[in-house]
Amino acid sequence: MPRFLFFLVIALFDESFAILENHNSLILGLTHSKTLPLISESWANSTKRRLQMFDMMEPLREVRDGYTISLTLGTPPQVIQVYMDTGSDLTWVPCENFSFDCIDCDEYKSNKLLMARYSPSYSSTSLRDICVSPFCINIHNSDNFFDPCTVAGCSLSTLIRGTCPRPCPPFAYTYGAGGVVTGMLMRDVLRVHGNNPNNTKDIPKYRFGCVGSTYREPIGIAGFGRGALSLPSQLGFIGKGFSHCFLSFRFANNPNISSPLVLGGLAISSKDHFQFSPMLKSAMYPNYYYIGLEAITVGNRSATEVPLSLREFDSQGNGGMLIDSGTTYTHLPEPFYSNLLTVVKSAVTYPRAIEHEAKTGFDLCYKLPCLNNYTSTDDDFLLPSITFHFLNNVSLVLPQGNSFYAVAAPSNSTVVKCLLFQSMEDGQYGPAGIYGSFQQQDVEVVYDLEKERIGFLPRDCASAAASQGLHNN
Repeated sequence: MPRFLFFLVIALFDESFAILENHNSLILGLTHSKTLPLISESWANSTKRRLQMFDMMEPLREVRDGYTISLTLGTPPQVIQVYMDTGSDLTWVPCENFSFDCIDCDEYKSNKLLMARYSPSYSSTSLRDICVSPFCINIHNSDNFFDPCTVAGCSLSTLIRGTCPRPCPPFAYTYGAGGVVTGMLMRDVLRVHGNNPNNTKDIPKYRFGCVGSTYREPIGIAGFGRGALSLPSQLGFIGKGFSHCFLSFRFANNPNISSPLVLGGLAISSKDHFQFSPMLKSAMYPNYYYIGLEAITVGNRSATEVPLSLREFDSQGNGGMLIDSGTTYTHLPEPFYSNLLTVVKSAVTYPRAIEHEAKTGFDLCYKLPCLNNYTSTDDDFLLPSITFHFLNNVSLVLPQGNSFYAVAAPSNSTVVKCLLFQSMEDGQYGPAGIYGSFQQQDVEVVYDLEKERIGFLPRDCASAAASQGLHNN
């Protein structure tokens, strides 16, 4: 699910902004925005003084096209499953008060993830955020501090004094793949977990969207971008970092296994054995995580050099490779993508599965021999490895299941595997390419925000999860 965002404002429409104080360590388990002068300097300095870093680890669970975490909101607690998305900022959940409706989401109607709703009326700590809140100004993408409160109907005197108590007006938030969500900005208690499931801590006044209607966005989202609304920013981790280790796709929808999402100093410490590539900064989209791609190697063939746009930005801020957990497959720009397909064709001698290419929409599918007691990794050696070469001499050899994957059950001693890359649509605007979550499976990825770099280490994420007690027997 592409999460390349822009912000929209819709016009319409209590307490002062509070700062989270925390002195302990936490660990949680995982199962075209411009630069805006939205957060005052005094607020930012106050946050730095009073927000104490802690470590958190949540379990991540794999579903059909992404990875979810559990948000525990309100008093008493309400548990909502949402996607973990590094390509956006806002956290939002389906809101029961609006009889949540998702347009063009028929294929998700039977998904149990859609059953959970957040109900503000059931939480004694739930409040609408106010129009003078920095988060309200941020979500309305305004250059003018007065805009949201003007829309809310505040008097000029309260605008000047910044004392208008009216609620933040309803918002609309749009995603690059065409998704849209509309709702209200709320604040409520967010409960996070410590070193073990019994160690929890309540975070007061966490800001999130209570969404009543969406278009093509059936499940809530926890934004992990760099903006003020993101979960890492609100919890004080934007000066440290976070890491994740996505389970292999074969564990999709398995309720008994999850993998760790770690936030805080623990996520970035003792990582000298990782390969790190510098984060690139886009003037147009400063809240996203970009890296530079230099080449891709297929098997033992010469590296295929990529266009400059995948490792640098133009004068408008377009370019770079966005690393995005909310986009399923890696997208590459033309004509580079077609050139890469040509190299792959020359490296694979097995017959094409043209009928599966037509059904799945993937451009290269092959018929491979398999044994009767076939497992999905038995024929990995039959296909060439694919290596991504990032800036700073980082060479990441993709685990075989991250490039080719079986799209149908074996039949007549044959299995069909497809190359799970796609062409980048409209690559002239925004990022030139996207490094998706499917290609991040069984790789620990570290977002070191302190040193402005992203690290990679291939590993068995299921085993890592087991060692941290994230398996259910």
